[in-house]
Amino acid sequence: MDILAERLDQKLREWSPETAEQVRSQVVEIIELADRGLLDIVRSRQVEQEVLDLLDEPTSR
Repeated sequence: MDILAERLDQKLREWSPETAEQVRSQVVEIIELADRGLLDIVRSRQVEQEVLDLLDEPTSR
């Protein structure tokens, strides 16, 4: 088994059930996006969110 899969398996057993379920859901979503060749869309959304976060930060004076 891949080291990443082993680590994920271990963490899923350690985390609270709620956290483990959230991670499972997000991993399934990433796998589905990768299968459809759409991971570049996720990256652009991350960049968009980073820009929005920067715009929301209070300005320092």
